[in-house]
Amino acid sequence: MSAPDRPRHGIATVCLSGTLEDKLAAAAAAGFDGVEIFENDLVSAPASPAEVRARCADLGLSIDLYQPFRDFESVPPDVLAANLRRAELKFDVMERLGADTMLVCSSVSPDSVDDDDLAAEQLHLLADRAAARGLRIAYEALAWGRHVNTYDHSWRIVRRAAHPALGLCLDSFHVLSRGSDPAGIRVIPGDKIFFLQLADAPKLHMDVLQWSRHHRLFPGQGSFDLAGFVSTVLGTGYAGPLSLEVFNDVFRQADPRRAAVDAMRSLLALREDSGDATLPPAPALSGHAFTELAVDGTSGPVVARALTALGFTHTGQHRSKPVQLWEQGEARILLNATPRAAAGAEVAALGVESADPVTSAKRAEALLAPVLPRQAGADEAALSSVAAPDGTAVFFCRSGDWRSDFAPAGAGRAPGAGLTGTDHVSLTQPFDNFDEAALFYRSVLGLDPEPATEFAAPFGLVRSRAVTDEAKRVRIALNVARLRRGEWAPRVPSPQHVAFGSDDVIASAAAMRERGAPLLEIPDNYYDDLDARLAPPPGLLAALREHSVLYDRDETGEYLHFYTEVLGGRVFFEVVQRLHGYAGYGAVNAPVRMAAHRRLRART
Repeated sequence: MSAPDRPRHGIATVCLSGTLEDKLAAAAAAGFDGVEIFENDLVSAPASPAEVRARCADLGLSIDLYQPFRDFESVPPDVLAANLRRAELKFDVMERLGADTMLVCSSVSPDSVDDDDLAAEQLHLLADRAAARGLRIAYEALAWGRHVNTYDHSWRIVRRAAHPALGLCLDSFHVLSRGSDPAGIRVIPGDKIFFLQLADAPKLHMDVLQWSRHHRLFPGQGSFDLAGFVSTVLGTGYAGPLSLEVFNDVFRQADPRRAAVDAMRSLLALREDSGDATLPPAPALSGHAFTELAVDGTSGPVVARALTALGFTHTGQHRSKPVQLWEQGEARILLNATPRAAAGAEVAALGVESADPVTSAKRAEALLAPVLPRQAGADEAALSSVAAPDGTAVFFCRSGDWRSDFAPAGAGRAPGAGLTGTDHVSLTQPFDNFDEAALFYRSVLGLDPEPATEFAAPFGLVRSRAVTDEAKRVRIALNVARLRRGEWAPRVPSPQHVAFGSDDVIASAAAMRERGAPLLEIPDNYYDDLDARLAPPPGLLAALREHSVLYDRDETGEYLHFYTEVLGGRVFFEVVQRLHGYAGYGAVNAPVRMAAHRRLRART
């Protein structure tokens, strides 16, 4: 991945978990060209700097930066002398590492004074000593620096110091977290920007140091305009690495190999967003082709009975696999009884209708999505699929090309219960992979993340974020418990559900209840509160109460929805009706649903 016609890709070792050896191996395996060696990682490593250099060379990694060197400038003479001695010893380390650039952070020391002339003078002296050894100094304004905390201030000092071995390190977090306007970067000559560090972050109102130390994210996982930031920096003529520096409590506990792949995917997508790279385009998606549920001998009949009561018909049987096709309107469910390790029922695969499945698959591969092996018979559709971060398979389909794999079953479709298609699929993510999943669906499938929401559920705070295409034909809702739980759990671990659309949800509920569908009962207290909060018309309120249908309303429209009981351990179904452009998912009602599911499961 080290072609000369693109910026080199780098990652700071602080982004990843494990020992220095673990981090270097993970970075190389993910395709990075170089690394920033974080001082703490080297200090705790048993390998000498020369051995680390050799290991990086074996892995095809350059060492692009040694960091951080703290609290250097604007200090009294005795402190300066100690700082210069410290710097010379670090230069020794850098020479043995083969690193030619050292990051110097703006001082937070109480010894420092607010004197730009003194800062420039002392940094000039440091750069002089670095240059004598063939090294460079990249000066960075920390967002919480004692006197220098903006990039424009650091540039004034670097410009005043006027030394060829002294330049800037620009870090997107330090610039954007303070609300600085990156447009001013355009006046900085590209050859004076010695290093570029990239990190995203969610919008949080908190101390900037704590924000930085615990909540940075890989590009595309937060709220910063990193594409605009990178475009501005590259517009100066900067030709150095695009390097990630992300401090995040989750990433530093996660498998470094997986985190490194996530990091590389974020960097590739960022380069596309900033106009600096071309990937296979994301073809338009036009809907949910199918949702596949893996079932076993116990859960399979339970789910099949529920589908029948919901008005689905078993219309097809796969010609070579134990997979059933169930249909109603444009809603399609596959029940896959292939033996597997896990018991119960779970969402195993999503089929999405792509305008160009081949290009969808090429894009997925270019963004490092694991391609899943597939055994297909001679006359079976050659579908491509990749694995999402939680292991769910994503199939790229077109015009029902996969349906020829199914032989007709039964005598035709039975009368349905008013379902028109799949509205959305909701998947609970592992705690550590929530942001990774949102980035995956955004970058690989070209879906747009909607604003994240949080709600207080019976078992703790739940965070939810949906991704959808522009026309809202493909919707995937991602959920996670905001904090890790201990042994106490809501008896429905990692729930998943498929939501179907209806043009008349009250009529659908009545028809399904008459068929004996296992619909979830909602307590009267909910409807009393609903009357007080939103005052729906009395007739509608009575119908909602009678059929255990929930209701939400916002500034655009209304949302009516109901649920089944949990089927096979963690899967359930929802039926929804969207009126007048309602685009949400009824998050206000989720705690009521969760409590009802828990109450039922505890009883049974």
